[in-house]
This record gives sequence, C-alpha cells and structure tokens, in this order.
Amino acid sequence: MMQTTAESNDRWTFDTWFTGFGNTDYTQFKETLVHDIANLKTQVSALQNNPEAIIKAIQAFETLCDRLEHLSNYILCLQAENVSNEPVKKDKAWIATLQAEATKLKTSLQAKLAALSDTVFETVVNNELLEGAKHEVKRMREEGQHLMNTEMEALAADLGINGLHAWGRLYDTLAGQMEFQMTFPDGHREIVPMSRRRALMAGPDRALRQAAFHDGQKPWQDHAETLAACLNGIAGTRLSLYRHRNISNFLDLPLFDSALSRASLEAMLDAIHKNLELPRRALRAAARLQKTPALHYFDLEAPQIVAAEEKPLSWGNACEIVEQSFRSAYPKFGQYFCDMLNNRWIEAEPRADKLPGAFCTGSRFKLEERAFLSFHGTLHDVVTTAHEVGHAWHARVLRPKRSMATHCPMTLAETASNFGEMILLNSLLDDPDISPEKKATLIDQQMLRAHGYLINIPMRFHFEKAFYTERACGELSVSRFCELMEQSQRELYGDTLLSDGTDPFFWASKMHFFITDVSFYNFPYVFGYLLSQALYARFNEEGAAFLPRYEAFLANTGSNTCEEVARNTLGVDLTNPDFWAEALRTIEPALKEYEALGSK
Repeated sequence: MMQTTAESNDRWTFDTWFTGFGNTDYTQFKETLVHDIANLKTQVSALQNNPEAIIKAIQAFETLCDRLEHLSNYILCLQAENVSNEPVKKDKAWIATLQAEATKLKTSLQAKLAALSDTVFETVVNNELLEGAKHEVKRMREEGQHLMNTEMEALAADLGINGLHAWGRLYDTLAGQMEFQMTFPDGHREIVPMSRRRALMAGPDRALRQAAFHDGQKPWQDHAETLAACLNGIAGTRLSLYRHRNISNFLDLPLFDSALSRASLEAMLDAIHKNLELPRRALRAAARLQKTPALHYFDLEAPQIVAAEEKPLSWGNACEIVEQSFRSAYPKFGQYFCDMLNNRWIEAEPRADKLPGAFCTGSRFKLEERAFLSFHGTLHDVVTTAHEVGHAWHARVLRPKRSMATHCPMTLAETASNFGEMILLNSLLDDPDISPEKKATLIDQQMLRAHGYLINIPMRFHFEKAFYTERACGELSVSRFCELMEQSQRELYGDTLLSDGTDPFFWASKMHFFITDVSFYNFPYVFGYLLSQALYARFNEEGAAFLPRYEAFLANTGSNTCEEVARNTLGVDLTNPDFWAEALRTIEPALKEYEALGSK
C-alpha cells in the first residue's frame, strides 16, 4: 500500500536546500562559494611538486565541487519548473560565470597533476587520504595531458559563458516558451505548450498525434534559422577546442566522458546493425496493429494496444503502480520511491512554462535526490517515472561513497535508469492476475522501448556523427540539417516508415543535441538499455540473491571504467560483439508475442 497521498505530492520542494531563492542563506552561500573558489585558485597556482600540498588541494577541490553542484542544481531545478522566472534566469547566467572560474581551477589542478613525474603521481594517488578517489584523480591527470596551457584554458572557460553555454541557454529559453495553436480532431482550437506535444504524440489517438505533430512543427520551422545557428555554434566551438587540445577525433571526448573504449562502442554498434531486423520487426508489427502499411514518425512513441478500460491515469494511480511494482521485485527500491514522494522530491505536475523532458539530479552537499517530469496520464509517463527514480536510486546507493567516487559516466547511469524501467514492466507482466488485454498493453510498451533504444537513438548517433563530420568544413544550413536527419532516419528505419513519414526537424526539437555540458548525448542510452537487459537476465536467473550484486554494480560505477565494471559484475567482455548481440536478442520472446498480436 502507498505510504503517502501521492496526488498532493506532484510538486517538489527544496526547503532543505535553502529557505528560499534570494533569501539570506542563499545569498550567503553564493558569497562564500565565490570567496572559496578564488582562494583555492590562488593556492593551486602556487603549488609545487609537493605531494602533501597537492593531496590537500584535491580534497579541498572535492568538497568545493559538492557545494557548487548544490547551488547550480538548485538553480537548474528552479528554472526547469518555470522557464519564465526572470530572477532565476539571471542567476543561471551568473552561475555560468562561477562554473567558468571552477573550470579554471580544475584545469590548473589538472596541469599540476599532468606535470608530475610518474613516481610522484603514484605517491599522490595511493595516499590513504585519497582512498576511493584513485580512478577520478587518474582521469583528471589523463585529461590534463590534453589541455592547452593554463592561460588558454582560462580564456576558453571565460568565452564559454557567452559562447558555447549561451547557445544552450538560448535553446532552453526558446523551447521552454514555445507554444502552438492546435486544431484538435473535434475541430476546436487550443494554444498548447510545447512541453505537452510529446505526450500528445504518445497517446493512442492517431488523429490527435497527427494534429500535434503537424501543428507542433510550426514553431520549430519558424525558429529553424536560430536553432541551426545554435547547433552550428555549439559544434563549431567544440571542434575548435579539440584542435587546440590535440584531440584528433570528435568522438574521443564523448568516449572519455563515458568511460568507454572505442572498441566497446564499435562492438555494440556492430551488433545492433547486424541485428537491426529484430527491432524493425517490432515496428512492422506495430504498423499491422495500426492497420497502416508502415508508421509515421508521430507513431513511434504511441501505444498500439490499449486495454478497453484504459483511461488517463492520475498521478496517484501512477505512483501506486510504480510503488507496487518496485516493492514486489526489489523492496528497498520500492521503499525509497515512497520516501521520495513523502519528502516531495519529485516534480510531476503538468503546466505551462515548464521545461520539456525529464531528468534526475540532486545534491551531494545535502545527500538528496530530485526527479523532474511532466505527468500527462499515459503509461509512457509511468515508465518515465520509473526511469528517473532508477537514476535517483543509483545516487542513493552511492551516498556512502566519497564524492570523487560518485562521478559515474552517463553510460552506467543510464544502465541504472533502464533497470528501473525493466523492474516496472516485468513486475507488471509477472502479475498472476494480469488480464490478456493488460499483458498485450505491456508487451506493446516493451517493444516501444526496444525500437526506441535500438533504432531511434542509434539514428540520433548516426545523424550527429554525420553532422560533426561536415561541420569540420563549415556551417550547415537548415536544409542540410533536415537532409542529414531524413537520411539518418531512412537508413536506420528502412521500410518501417511511410514514404512521407520522416521528421526532418527532429534535430531542432530534440533537446539532447543542444546540451552543452556533454556531446553525443545518445549512444550511452543504447549502452544502458542493452547492459540493463543483460543485468536483468541475471536477475531473472538468480532472483533476490542478485540484488546485492546489483547494488555492488551501482556502487562501483564511479570507481572504474565501463569495461571494468562489467567484467567485475557480470564477468563479460564489452569489446566482444557477441555479448551485445546476446543482450539484444533478449527482446525476442516478447517480440514473438507482439508479432502474434499484430497478426491477429
């Protein structure tokens, strides 16, 4: 049973972080942080090859980063819940300047680490005061070996405020304020916030999806020149910095950030391309269920099977579904979800002026997590809730670790969130009282996830790789962006899309392409989906006995590479395409059931 009244808990609170935005404790926190960053910058610039002094500087940097993250995530969350809040927008721009100063501090510290001899560095990294931080400190040194000189890196950090990251802020503002006039199937017209468009296209009514897609394209088309400038500016800045840092390939940094080798990425993509017909079969079955020759892009996130009694879910209904599913398979996870609701750590209320999408963040300074989404009553939204709470549970398991042992790459972070989704869907499917109609609905959801992760996200990677290759020679026009997007969709989807079924402006509407903190915000999702499939297969084999090993997996995600974590947890080699192919083929039993439904 739910231990909270979820209906009233669809808004988050930050009372434990600050008494309020702009209050005395908030302003004092900002002032102290500015002072401490400046002091530590001075200390680090004066560092010599003294191991003890370097160790102390690393410790001070670690705690300072916790406080900066606390402040920046607070501002992030306040802006996400209301993108029109001008004072918050002002502080978000200000925090970018502070983050630039912290970046200068980090690069200075990295330069000191890179200049150490191997012998002195080993003395530093093996000191007991840095126990648990060895992996992260080694990564700092490795990255430091590719940096420009300190003055150039300081200039790059300053320029990033009004350059690279300004493009991202512009996109967030535009996307958050977008709305469009939509003509509904019954003929009435309504002004719809863009944050609602995706939910409309994830509903069962195809006429509604079609209207939301076509009417919702207009703002993206109207702002296409601006958005193309944003994307050109973001990629152009990155490519320039790569040249000056002697980074030879635009994938080198995304792979480093993902703690993944190129061999593992290529093995995963190779397995997907060789088995592409498996997820395509799911799309063909969906088209048969829909009674169309193929699908349109606006059909890709829509359920094709909806139980006759299905009505839009309330937030309370959704929370009960998630809580019961988690508790039945993983009691500690279920209790944690209830704790999040009771603590009001989840923002789910649908309303205008919210940032589109969903995310999970938190504060190491307060050891608290937060999840953000807009709940519109669909099963898709329930799955999104499980996904974001999967991220939050990952952070909860990492709480006892020192901060430098919690910097897990997106690849492994997305494994945890996907595991949350799988617990939800499989727990519902395992219910002995499940009706055939409900089971069919859940299998439909499983297939939505399968072709989303195995076709849509690889398509995004394909587009972005093609874009960065061309961007090295100059800026791309709006028409060229649309051409590359359509080419990528045709190559990955093949004949499963209608002849007029592409979305050429997907590059503009997908927020992930405009994130400035990381590039190639796509392949880590595929990695997380497939590795979670492998983890869940072990869970099926071993039952509850596997859960301590899963928590050990989560606890080590900030202390090792992806290859090391997978080898230590599962005993598998991520550079072997056969591992990925085996993980991919775990969808086949559900796929066959889905095809049977589509043939009826």
